[in-house]
Amino acid sequence: MNLQNAVLPPHAEMVRAMLERDTAYEGVFFTAVKTTGIFCRPGCTARKPKPENVEFFAHADEAMSAGYRACLRCKPLDAAAIAPDGVQRLLKSVDADPDLRWTDAQLLAEGIEPLKLRRWFKQHFGMTFHAWLRSRRLGIALGGIKQGESIDNAAFDSGYESLSGFRDTFQKSFHITPGRAVHSEPLLFTRLTTPLGPMIAMAEQRGLVLLEFLDRPALTKEIEELQNRYGYAVAPGHNGHLQQIEEELAQYFAGKRTEFNVPLHLPGSAFARQVWAELMKIPYGQTTTYGAIAAQLGKPGASRAVGLANGQNRLAIILPCHRVIGADGSLTGYGGGQPRKAFLLRLERAAVQITEQLAF
Repeated sequence: MNLQNAVLPPHAEMVRAMLERDTAYEGVFFTAVKTTGIFCRPGCTARKPKPENVEFFAHADEAMSAGYRACLRCKPLDAAAIAPDGVQRLLKSVDADPDLRWTDAQLLAEGIEPLKLRRWFKQHFGMTFHAWLRSRRLGIALGGIKQGESIDNAAFDSGYESLSGFRDTFQKSFHITPGRAVHSEPLLFTRLTTPLGPMIAMAEQRGLVLLEFLDRPALTKEIEELQNRYGYAVAPGHNGHLQQIEEELAQYFAGKRTEFNVPLHLPGSAFARQVWAELMKIPYGQTTTYGAIAAQLGKPGASRAVGLANGQNRLAIILPCHRVIGADGSLTGYGGGQPRKAFLLRLERAAVQITEQLAF
């Protein structure tokens, strides 16, 4: 069995989604046209080919390996969350020297067009590259203050010549003053590439706190709650937990990982944490229902409350709410979109089948 073929939706479903330009399937599959040698996103606005001239791929790199070129109109490589080579090099350079101040002239010298970089960062991080750099340096400053560094040293190490300017920017970014930062927990975030589109991961020293698809409608509200209710100061950066989840996610999507080992920290109500604990018990490749979880908690009439707590889960895939379905077997609500939910279930079932076949 080919795992990648197994995770594709039924052929008729993909043809329908392609012809109707159904954007809900973005990242779930890619359309390749034999007569033109070009592959596209499902929602591409170009003239639709005849279904008999199309083949489908689960990943963009598969289409390229088969000899297809990326469509210039819908840019399927961007849809697959593959950062341009220049951006990847730039991010590595920032990690290697976070204190370096990047000017437009330096970016141009590296072959990076500043305006395109600005647009890319706005799309994928919600801020410009230079704003991201400032926020990242402030995150480092916050970590220093937490470790006992003086506010003056943190300000000057971050490149601020004015202490008042540092205080103002710090407060605007973290919603707290530098003096109170010692009592705030830094929550570092980074963008991750996945076959289903870009995700954002957030972690503090105790573990991973959030993992969501960037286009999840509730993402902004979730981050605001982490800031306002739980006192987190959010800043771009890296730590061991973020590195670990990036590696484990890649293994999961390759069908080589059935459970995650990254440490977790789950702020939430007592009932929500009970529901999330039950989610963790659902075996890989299997499903359950809201009613079954309610019964496991000794509250058989609490299916609706279980559903609400399920929707409050901030750790997509890790806490496998995609394995919870309706009592009638339907793929009920999923924050990342039902096509993604179906993809994840097909991925897990296919991996289980392959493992069973190899066991004989």
